[in-house]
Amino acid sequence: MIAHGKNIKVFSANANPKLAQDIASIIGVPVGKSAVTTFSDGEITVAIGETVRGSDVFVVQSTSYPVNDHLMELLIMIDAFKRASAGRITAVIPYYGYARQDRKAKARDPISAKLVADLIATAGADRVLTMDLHAPQIQGFFNVPVDHLLGVPILAPYYAKKFKNNMDDLVVVSPDLGSVTRARNFADRLNVPLAIIDKRRPKANVAEVMNIIGEIKDKKIILVDDMIDTAGTLCQAALALKERGAKEVYACATHPVLSGPAVERINNSCIDELLVLDTIVVPEEKCIPKLKTLSVAPIFAEAIERIYEDLSVSTLFV
Repeated sequence: MIAHGKNIKVFSANANPKLAQDIASIIGVPVGKSAVTTFSDGEITVAIGETVRGSDVFVVQSTSYPVNDHLMELLIMIDAFKRASAGRITAVIPYYGYARQDRKAKARDPISAKLVADLIATAGADRVLTMDLHAPQIQGFFNVPVDHLLGVPILAPYYAKKFKNNMDDLVVVSPDLGSVTRARNFADRLNVPLAIIDKRRPKANVAEVMNIIGEIKDKKIILVDDMIDTAGTLCQAALALKERGAKEVYACATHPVLSGPAVERINNSCIDELLVLDTIVVPEEKCIPKLKTLSVAPIFAEAIERIYEDLSVSTLFV
């Protein structure tokens, strides 16, 4: 493997072509010519329409729904570039699927996050660029370098601007104990207090009891999480906060998975606004008035340029 390729080439599979286009536009290069299609039996096939020999290739592909199709597209594209003698191949995965299967929660569980990491490296990726892994230790599952971007530097400035005249009323809340580190980082950036929701299920088939650690009465709340899947936890948390005296509840997350009843729940919840990033494409039918989206293209574009130039990526977290 050479230090880096002779030039940057950005390619996209089918998960998030608009994001790839936005990234390429910021860098100042066209999106590479490629087509990812299927045969009649459902097998995925890739056609690369330009030379990549000796180039620094960046493949933009979130492994979002349909997860397995998008994962296979990524693997096959990487294999195609490897066989076409690309100088270096970086898998740009804004949303890394299977990240929640990162440990054995019970006997005979798979650790699918590690399996997917092995597949990506075996396919031929020289490095990975991703954002807000569900568990940061997943970086250690890879045998290639991983640059792990954070969504907080994009999300926090939005609220700093929105509430610049009444920051004293603001409290950042972690919806569960697993998100405390992320929420603390968010609160530190805004220089506001942190509160934590402690969920407990007293016994089987009994509704969760929520205890809130911190002062939230008569405050404006920002709930912070890495992803929103079915939105059950988020909506329950918002209701508990309102019942305990919160004035307004805002929520933000990096990855809008929004599966199952998520959109209906959010629409009917007491959440005033939901802010997400475009790591995953939100279908038009799920674009409700409460939902606002910010772009990750600028930070990914800068990270790609820094990777190409062998510069530090960690400065993007400051």
